[in-house]
Amino acid sequence: MNNTVIPKREIANTGLQVDELGFGCAPLGNLYQPVSDTEAADTLAAAWQLGFRHFDTAPHYGQGLSERRTGDALRHLQGRDYVLSSKVGRLLKPAGYRAERHGFVSPMPFDFSYDYSYDGVMRSYEDSIMRLGLDRIDILYIHDIGRMTHGDANDELFKTAMTGGYKALDELRSQGLVKAIGLGVNESEVCEAALEHGNWDCFLLAGRYTLLEQASLATLLPKCEQSNTSVVVGGPYNSGILATGVNNVSKPMYNYMSATPNIIEKVARIEATCQEFNVTLAAAALQFPLAHPSVVSVIPGLGSVRRIEQTIELFKQTIPSEFWQALQTQGLIDKAAPLPSAKVAE
Repeated sequence: MNNTVIPKREIANTGLQVDELGFGCAPLGNLYQPVSDTEAADTLAAAWQLGFRHFDTAPHYGQGLSERRTGDALRHLQGRDYVLSSKVGRLLKPAGYRAERHGFVSPMPFDFSYDYSYDGVMRSYEDSIMRLGLDRIDILYIHDIGRMTHGDANDELFKTAMTGGYKALDELRSQGLVKAIGLGVNESEVCEAALEHGNWDCFLLAGRYTLLEQASLATLLPKCEQSNTSVVVGGPYNSGILATGVNNVSKPMYNYMSATPNIIEKVARIEATCQEFNVTLAAAALQFPLAHPSVVSVIPGLGSVRRIEQTIELFKQTIPSEFWQALQTQGLIDKAAPLPSAKVAE
């Protein structure tokens, strides 16, 4: 396998350079299906060899399993040029062995409790450092604060996160223990609210600025530009439908659930335009968010060597400008959305 040079962008005001194409480590926590230790190690080794240097994990991913595996892969690379992000907001506690928890088929005998307090965030950071077996985490996100996760309980939890939790993150940043802080969430509204309560370097926003939906163009993203807050886009395939498409797919998934008819209809129209221009739907989904000036990276979840190789090919695929313009003309992407420039074929 040849090393691939992945372009980098800077997280505003931090001096921290991240790959435009990052490595999402949730699948290595056995998301929906088991991944052996050997396969996980081989996958991370291949990712490094193929040029990946931006890795995102979390305690939630396999109840600590993803962090352990990611740390094992990066430990012998101490001092090397990688950027590692993890998350706070969940504390792991012994809970016995079970086949599946929260979508993860993990052998780790833990479950979590939410804790966004000052003490909880400090403990979460320290626990992650120990699980990783590393001396640093570069980016630390508050994980899954917001109504999508917490419903009516979010008001009180958000208040705790924006006072105690933020204070802890800000201290870690000021002490140089982390280089950047932010939120790692699935909803743009909570990021907007957080901007009123602190100085954030970046948001990891999953699924809310994609080829399929761009509502954040009118709300969050202008505020990120004004505040100089960078955005890392997670979930570029909207949890599956922009990777599989809808043609000959019995149960396309959107937002972790079966897609509704209106979502299926819209994706079918996007897919038809892809076919017209000989563009792979997943390639368009991967490349689209990076055209926005606030977006510094896109991080799909990667769980196998083959998936890594496929993703690099999608990222490098040449897509003509006319394709993006056609989508915009048909009203399939927002008129205000910045469009990617045509890549030069390699």
